[in-house]
Amino acid sequence: MIYLSVYHQQIKQIEYIHYQQHMKKIIVVAGATGNLGGKIVDALLAKDVEVRAIVRLETDLKKIKALEQKGVKVFQVDTSNKTEISTLCIGAHCLVSALAGLRETIIDAQKIFLDAAVEAKVQRFIPSDYSSDFTNLIEGKNRNLDFRREFHKYLDAAPIQATTIFNGPFMDLLTTDMPLILFKQKRILCWGNAQQIIEFTATDNVAAYTAEVAIDDNTPRYMRIAGDRLSCQDFVELLSTITNEKYKILRPGGIGLLNFLINTIRYFSPSPNELYPAWQGMQYMRDMMEGRIIFQAYDNSRYSNIKWTTVKEFLIKEKKS
Repeated sequence: MIYLSVYHQQIKQIEYIHYQQHMKKIIVVAGATGNLGGKIVDALLAKDVEVRAIVRLETDLKKIKALEQKGVKVFQVDTSNKTEISTLCIGAHCLVSALAGLRETIIDAQKIFLDAAVEAKVQRFIPSDYSSDFTNLIEGKNRNLDFRREFHKYLDAAPIQATTIFNGPFMDLLTTDMPLILFKQKRILCWGNAQQIIEFTATDNVAAYTAEVAIDDNTPRYMRIAGDRLSCQDFVELLSTITNEKYKILRPGGIGLLNFLINTIRYFSPSPNELYPAWQGMQYMRDMMEGRIIFQAYDNSRYSNIKWTTVKEFLIKEKKS
């Protein structure tokens, strides 16, 4: 009878392991109603996992219904309440943060989500970095990246496996907020060296890669990806080719002048709490042109199913749409 009991226990253990192996992984997403967050959700749903979205109490009901119609389990909570968030994280494999904001979001809110994940024994955490590699930047030179650097000190002390994704500037900004391509003037704005390489990654690629990392059981602390790498001179040649118009370099000055302009504009800025004021964009531009954020190695090939969008492909598609 003793041996039979032991045998039955072993059978139950095997059945339980088999059950766990065939269960869908649960991925919790914070920031699912945002642009990148929404794309991450779509990429996760394509991986056949259970997606839970934790949203604020004041979230637009239309956004909640849109997520629910896709098959996402959406929970409206007081996002300052760690216990509520922790309860919703129980059984999850990974918590993906796609939150966007300043100190109260990137540091304060993410700390609450991180603490909740640890309390719920979530295995992994992906912070809302999705940026240029700031590990080699001078502290105090880029406000938004400094917030992420500060959060990392808290994250690295937490008992959870964390993975940061560095992807360089979002390629999508080339036709919106990044004043690199001056389409009307047929110029490429360049501060400093026109041969300095800059990395770009499309948000769709970032989302797809994040989904892969979220379900991966063994990722390093930092992962670096780039959809394409071009210098300002490369942009001149590319834009001249795809538009059949002559583009040229516009070089207002060097890095020293750019730093002076950043400090001056920031001093007189009427909106110090704006997420992306002009001077913040100029800080990103300075960091790119200085060459401090260029990756030494890339992790693109880790997931072979991702087709990386080039800047040429992106610009041609944007022109047609």
